[in-house]
Amino acid sequence: MVPHLTTALTGPLLALEKRFLEAETTIEQWLRSNWLDHAPPFYASVDLRNAGYKLAPVDTNLFPGGFNNLNAKFLPLCVQAAAAAIEKVCPEAKRFLLIPENHTRNQYYLMNVARLALLLRHAGIEVRVGTLLPEITRPTVLDLPNGEQLTLEPVKRIGAGGRRLGLDGFDPCSILLNNDLSGGVPEILRGLDDQFVLPPLHAGWHVRRKSRHFRAYQEVANDLARELQIDPWLINPEYEVCGKINFQERAGEECLASNVDTLLYRIRAKYKEYGIDRQPFVIVKADAGTYGMGIMTVKDASEVKDLNRKQRNKMAVVKEGMAVTEVIIQEGVPTVETVDAGTAEPVVYMIDHYVVGGFYRVNTQRGIDENLNAPGMHFKPLDFETGCTLPDATLAPDAAPNRFYAYGVVARLALLAAAIELEETATAAPEETP
Repeated sequence: MVPHLTTALTGPLLALEKRFLEAETTIEQWLRSNWLDHAPPFYASVDLRNAGYKLAPVDTNLFPGGFNNLNAKFLPLCVQAAAAAIEKVCPEAKRFLLIPENHTRNQYYLMNVARLALLLRHAGIEVRVGTLLPEITRPTVLDLPNGEQLTLEPVKRIGAGGRRLGLDGFDPCSILLNNDLSGGVPEILRGLDDQFVLPPLHAGWHVRRKSRHFRAYQEVANDLARELQIDPWLINPEYEVCGKINFQERAGEECLASNVDTLLYRIRAKYKEYGIDRQPFVIVKADAGTYGMGIMTVKDASEVKDLNRKQRNKMAVVKEGMAVTEVIIQEGVPTVETVDAGTAEPVVYMIDHYVVGGFYRVNTQRGIDENLNAPGMHFKPLDFETGCTLPDATLAPDAAPNRFYAYGVVARLALLAAAIELEETATAAPEETP
């Protein structure tokens, strides 16, 4: 069962939600058919934006790092979904090695790692946490803010010919990555032919591109929209790509400005079609990378020309010091969600193809047309009352079960796009950059 997310909501998505209600059977049959053809990622999180006139994903993370922000009372849902995902990969699995990011100073992230390990243990898996940090040469116990402890152990190659990855006295059947490989694939993770690596190495940001994901999303959104006889724009953020950028050397500014202008023109046309009285905007962000780095809001093409030094420095690099050479220009979807007087957006978490939780990313220092994954943000766990697969046609289209059924549909659509995206990159060597 896909759980329902409870919160106070605003914004009339009535027409879209009403259509989702009418077509519930069609939607579920369509999704079920697609899951027969495309294997979902082990886990993912999707950032959604509810603009009142439009509901769309704006980012999909294949190495989600906020399991500690989910409501603890729904841990059983996570456990059941994890068990289902594990059975698909290796029905006889007994031991997992969990490899996190190198964030030993970010205790809230480490609480996420501890939560991940806990739900896997409840699913019947022996779990230990390995680290890629060279300075950790022996088991190291870390104290967490919630009173728990987490033990990090140095990973090593084991087995005949060093073909497996493990720890001293621990030979896992699978490796679960919670590390997005922004800096590339470490040598110690290469050539693990005898073990399952989840998600696969080519899901990392050294290979992955947001534009590829949203191209796949556009295809599935168009397909579902045809089934439902709706305008795909209502669930799809349009985008453009500029592939040869150097912010420090001011290279690619004309390409960027031209694509910004083109996309803003298309958005204005849609706003006119739907009678939306709002200034359109786009989000320019690195085509690879995460953590809210390398992002800017743009309302006119002139804003990306002659950027000052501070702006260029902000856009030039992302996590792990990766230089930004490719950017995606994405349609800006404003959010009408507010929590505790702060601008908010829902983040939906999935394991296998099941929704298992979510939270609001809240930022009191940012506006409705800005990136919220920035300093000043905090998280508000979402409570669940009923399943996202259990809309109630006797209630208004914007009643909680129906509003979040719509959220569940769009989140699962993004997950399907991620599955297709991974299929497309599976043929390339993991260490290659496209």
